Amino acid sequence: MKHSLSEINQLREQGLDKTRADAPQAELLGAEFWKSAQVVLPTGKTSVHLRLDSDVVEWFKSHGKGHLTRMNTVLRAYVEAQKPHLQHVDAGKRFSRDEMNER
Repeated sequence: MKHSLSEINQLREQGLDKTRADAPQAELLGAEFWKSAQVVLPTGKTSVHLRLDSDVVEWFKSHGKGHLTRMNTVLRAYVEAQKPHLQHVDAGKRFSRDEMNER
């Protein structure tokens, strides 16, 4: 559940804040930080229908809420690891399965 800062302050005032009393306070970032801060928008997402092995899905689900985000993170890590190997590939060129297996 997401709350705005004013909602969080209201919860604290009412004694309903779930933050532990011994939780550390974050340091203030200061004006210098905000002078050079930049807004970075995330790249767009694409909705897909995907058939996965049941045991793979169950493994991700067994680690709690956010299993789809974790799957995306694993795929992202794979893509990033492959980029150095594929930089020489011509953009838009189609490859056969055998050609891709050779790479």
